[in-house]
Amino acid sequence: MDRTIPRFVLAGTNSGCGKTTVTCAVLQAFLNRGLKAASFKCGPDYIDPMFHSGIIGAKSSNLDSFFLDDNALRYLLCKNSTNCDICVIEGVMGFYDGLSLDSTHASTYEIAQLTKSPVILVVNAKGASLSILAAIDGFLNFYPENNIKGVILNQCSAATYPALAKAITQRFAASVRPLGYLPNMKECTLESRHLGLVTAAEVSNLRDKVQALARQAERSVDLDGLFALAEQTPVLSHKPIQLPRFDTPVRIAVARDNAFCFYYEDSLDILREMGAELLSFSPLFDDALPDRIHGLYLGGGYPELYAKQLSDNRSMRKSISCALKHSLPCIAECGGFMYLTQAIGDYPMVGFLKGACYDTGKLTRFGYITLQAKENCLLCSAGDTIPGHEFHYWDCQCPGDAFEARKPSGKTWDCAVANAHLYAGYPHFHFLANPAFAENFYKACLKEKQNHA
Repeated sequence: MDRTIPRFVLAGTNSGCGKTTVTCAVLQAFLNRGLKAASFKCGPDYIDPMFHSGIIGAKSSNLDSFFLDDNALRYLLCKNSTNCDICVIEGVMGFYDGLSLDSTHASTYEIAQLTKSPVILVVNAKGASLSILAAIDGFLNFYPENNIKGVILNQCSAATYPALAKAITQRFAASVRPLGYLPNMKECTLESRHLGLVTAAEVSNLRDKVQALARQAERSVDLDGLFALAEQTPVLSHKPIQLPRFDTPVRIAVARDNAFCFYYEDSLDILREMGAELLSFSPLFDDALPDRIHGLYLGGGYPELYAKQLSDNRSMRKSISCALKHSLPCIAECGGFMYLTQAIGDYPMVGFLKGACYDTGKLTRFGYITLQAKENCLLCSAGDTIPGHEFHYWDCQCPGDAFEARKPSGKTWDCAVANAHLYAGYPHFHFLANPAFAENFYKACLKEKQNHA
């Protein structure tokens, strides 16, 4: 299938250069103009897509070339941009940063190449002048086929920008256009984008900040130039991905509250497309699991920050423990896994799994991995694989040994508790990386429904 999708990538020279600030400003400005905008985040990050959708209101999802093959990545871009006027793709880390110093795999550069998208380089101009041109020149010439078409300067003053724009135009001719700047706006600093952490008042404050950024973008960013670049993109081709559709629907309870908010919406959509009805519930506030469910999904999030409240909700803990003892099919990723253990710190949890969770004080087993099952289980057969990632500061006394995790460097370790009814472990994964995992989960839920018919 061929699709025409106006799109561009906002890439950074490095983490912290301001690409998220620029992305939020531009997205909100386009929405304020009445355009239907979709946003995408390169890489596995949950937080920026939540911010884009929850605060700005733009449909948002992930594009990750470690998780997804080329066709699946383009398929998601096309699928999630249906009926949209503009797509803004926010990069991850620095533009060329991938799995290692000798590979751009899983980088923003790779995703820009796979999606044939023009790239706008965000450069932090604070404390620099001529060196800004050196930085641009370096990114242009590091890999010649990079599709960098424009530059936006972050933390640049209104007085300085005209001279810098003129210098960029003179040095790089028509190959790279200066497309505006954002000044230093301390009052709009986005210190925390953890939507699971903020109150309603804080959400309102964040929305005010993003609107202020959008108003500034209207004044100092060439939004018309960005849109014109987006409209010049080539047609994007992909093959439709056919998922099995089950005649019998199942009901799957999905934990969604401040403690459990890390989900790939595209993974949940796969379950819906197969025929599942997803019922949101709150382990923080609800007394028990929803009635007549056939499966349970406990995603990641911040259970350690709500450990006392989760522990105090004894009726919910008992409800989940009882359901799992009766073999309810369950996926529990990272924070969801922690919730099923004996305790998080000093606070008792569901207690279905052995061991307690403790704060390591540092990132533990961080980064991309490939999971390989060591035995048959809920999601797959022994030997089956799926790409995933870990990002957590807490660890568990009994992290499980049903899967082997392998980093691209070759380092391995055992992880996850799994059986015919359960997957519970620190690694996260995306169902589109191996749809058979979702299909097997659905089939287990279907069997649970038939057993109780």
